[in-house]
Formats: sequence, structure tokens, C-alpha cells
Amino acid sequence: MSSNASWTANDLPDLSGRTVVITGAGRGLGLITAGELARAGARVVLGVRDPGKARRAVDGLPGVFDVRPLDVSDLTSVRAFADAWSGDLDILINNAGVMDIPAARTADGLDLQTTTNYTGPYLLTNLLLGHVTDRVVHVTSELHKQGRIDLGDLDWRTRKHNGMQAYQASKLAVVLFSLELQRRLTTAGSPVRSVLASPGIARTSLAARSRSNVINRFTFLTNAPERGALSLLYAAIEDVPGNSYVGPDGLGGFRGSPSFRRQGKAGLDPVMAGRLWDVTAELVGAAVTR
Repeated sequence: MSSNASWTANDLPDLSGRTVVITGAGRGLGLITAGELARAGARVVLGVRDPGKARRAVDGLPGVFDVRPLDVSDLTSVRAFADAWSGDLDILINNAGVMDIPAARTADGLDLQTTTNYTGPYLLTNLLLGHVTDRVVHVTSELHKQGRIDLGDLDWRTRKHNGMQAYQASKLAVVLFSLELQRRLTTAGSPVRSVLASPGIARTSLAARSRSNVINRFTFLTNAPERGALSLLYAAIEDVPGNSYVGPDGLGGFRGSPSFRRQGKAGLDPVMAGRLWDVTAELVGAAVTR
């Protein structure tokens, strides 16, 4: 594992002329990441559920921001965002997410947590991929290593729902998605990269709202949001290999500076990655047509 303990947002190069889309960038890690990339000269498009709130959040920050409505848990919203896109997109950062929430269904009848963290980003990435020139960054979690995926019930219809297990499974699905996406890109001879980033346990509203109360119980293991965002920034900008996994260098990958980490064994299974891709494609199609 290679650590970049001295790397900070001040090491970002001049990003003038580059366009970045960040989902869920109205607050937390997404907002911090958006602010740093815009400060470095990138045009940053914030795909958010509440455009008004996001505009207020970036008001006064240096740089160029473009705020557009996008709810990754709503497949109609995902399609509308992608349909409206034109021109090149250098970097797509799938940041939007929820953690350990009660069972709930989306407007498409899908599991809310799985769709927000994985299914929606899967669809968005595939719809925008023809525009992407550099890379796709998927935000995952070290907790993917505890995840278990049931291909027969990816959407939590027959199993008893468990919020934390659903979160872990969704983050493992993200890791497998990156693996299969990179395989397909490489096979096609595309220079586009699929990259993973974990902020560790960042002190944001995402973890704070978890019913497991992880922030209050393990404060000593947590990252300040600004430090957690460094993994996202590093994965988005530095010259890293396809399917790299960037996360904090501290104990358990929970806190620290950006480093190259290794995915859990289940996240490196190419057969499962391929099967998950196909099951998700079918799930998305069923959700759209019903």
C-alpha cells in the first residue's frame, strides 16, 4: 500500500477547461470536493435533489458551478439528467449516498438505499459513459468488505431488510461495478478509467444519521470531512491505474491521507461482477417499464 501522506488539495493541478459532474454535491464530501475542483479551475456540475439549497451552498465560492436537478434514487430523474447532457464530460464522480436507513421504496418501486448508492449510479454512468473522456470515480466504503450480495434478491424483496447490511451490500456492488466497468472499457480499448474512492469514516451527516451511531461510538477513528474528501480528489485527478482503490492510510482505512488500498476479496471476483452487471441491467429495465 502506497501512502501519499503529504498530498492535499493544494496539490491539485490547473483544471481549467475540464468539466466534472458530482452527484449529491449540495453538502458534505460532495460539496467540499466540488469547491476544491472549482477552485482549481474546473467547471463543476452539481447534480443534486435540491438545486436551490446547492446554489446557496456554492454562492461566494471561487470557481464556475452549474447546478442541475438530479435524484439518483429516481430513475426518471437520472434519465432526464443524462438526456440533457451535451458535450464532453471529463470526470464523473458518483458521490451521492445514504447509509443504514430504514426500509423504503423509490418511485420506481426499488429499494431506496440500494438504488441511491448503486443502482441509480449504475444507470447514470452507463447513460453518460459515451461523453466521459477521462474517468468515473465511484465512492465506496471500507464496509464493502463486510457486504454480501444476493443476486436473487438484489432489491431486498424477499429477505428481511437490514439497513446496515443493505448499505454494506450496496457498497460491495459499487466495487464490483467498477471492476466490470473497467474490464469492459479495457476490452473496448477505451482510455477511460473506472476508479474507486473511500473517504473512510468522515464526520458528515451521512454517518451521523446512521442508526448504528458509528460517529459517536468511534470518533477517534473518524476523518474530518475535508480530509475524507482528499481520497475523492486524489482518485479524480491523479494518474492512477484503472480500478484503483484510493482510501485513507490509517488503521482499517477509516482515517488518514490518500493511499492505494486493496478491495476486499469479494470485490475482486470477475464472475460475480459480470453477473451483477447483468442482473442490475435487468432490474433497471424492469423498473423503467413497469
